[in-house]
Amino acid sequence: MKLRRALSLSAATAALLPVVVAAAPASQAAPAAEIPSCSDVSNGQHHNNALVGRTFGIPKTITLGTHWTTYTATLTNTSAKELKSFELSAKLGSYIYNEGERDLSPYGDLQYWDTSQRAWKTLRQAGGNAGGAVPGPKTLKPRESVHMQLRFRVGKDLPLDQTYDAYTGLTGTFIDRYRDTDCTSHGDATGSFYPPAG
Repeated sequence: MKLRRALSLSAATAALLPVVVAAAPASQAAPAAEIPSCSDVSNGQHHNNALVGRTFGIPKTITLGTHWTTYTATLTNTSAKELKSFELSAKLGSYIYNEGERDLSPYGDLQYWDTSQRAWKTLRQAGGNAGGAVPGPKTLKPRESVHMQLRFRVGKDLPLDQTYDAYTGLTGTFIDRYRDTDCTSHGDATGSFYPPAG
């Protein structure tokens, strides 16, 4: 999935918008998981312009090792409708362009700041990749924003026999509609970075 096409919103506008803290209790159910994506049901004709994302603090290059890079991701509902069945997830990885290339994700760590427990929480998927679901609001009203503080690092064990076009960020998913069909749509707040070349 190409997360790179994150839209941006001016900081001046974002400062005026209501804020939802992304530490509300996570939804126990995952209704969106059983609904097809709007891109699939529309054969790529559906375009989500409702959810706009922006990141702050992701450098263009990083140093491998134990040092954490902290950044903020913001998603804003710029539409006139309330976004329902809203779910948040975060990811750290790299784009794969050619056969034989590897993903950076298993060599990295990704955490989010849990404001309710005042602690960093690690995100790790079952397959070993850095990322996963994060707590957030179940709906997002018009002009409302959700902010998440995240941090990442990439270990020195990352093989440097290839170039990594890496990214990290936050994705918001919600129930949308294409013609007469319910489907899931999303918006991304991501930034790209490059580990040192070998």
